[in-house]
Amino acid sequence: MKKLIDLDIRTYMGDLASNSPAPGGGSASALAGAQGIALVMMVAELTVGKERYAEYEEVCQRAISGGREILNDFLKAIDDDTEAYNKVGAAFKLPKATEEEKSVRSAEIQDATVLATRVPLHTMEITIRALKIAESVVGMSNPNCASDIGVGALNLKAALLGAWLNVKINLPGIKDEALQKEISDHARDMIAEGEKIADYCYRTIEGEL
Repeated sequence: MKKLIDLDIRTYMGDLASNSPAPGGGSASALAGAQGIALVMMVAELTVGKERYAEYEEVCQRAISGGREILNDFLKAIDDDTEAYNKVGAAFKLPKATEEEKSVRSAEIQDATVLATRVPLHTMEITIRALKIAESVVGMSNPNCASDIGVGALNLKAALLGAWLNVKINLPGIKDEALQKEISDHARDMIAEGEKIADYCYRTIEGEL
């Protein structure tokens, strides 16, 4: 199966714009997150090694090293989300002519639905890590490209809220109410934390331009 991250931009966008439901909002959210952390890393890269920004060197080096792992996690999530959606679709197509087939099908649908909920939840977790790195370089990096931190923060906020919508749409399909509540509470906590950081980054940068 082709990997979305191996496609060129035009082909990926063509797939996204097609009548196929996957890739969809979950993969797009992960892509937004990848763009966000990549922009933050770019700002850090344009800061390190420059004498005039020597006081920011350590912070930016940490942003680059931490961002590299996060970027890889986001890229993996782009394909993970589409694969999870496809598993849900495959589960619904299982035979249901006998009671045994119905039982198997029901269990497969549940497993796939939980996976399709946990994947965007993980994207939210990645995004929180990315936002903390973005926050760390605000005022601690090359001011000539500060706007890119703001754009990065906007992309990361979109990743966070977009992934949440993909969590939320799948939650009703989870029969385990305790698990459903656990996921929902965790996601809402991340929204509160992430929006605060993203808005701080954006407003601070906008105010300094």
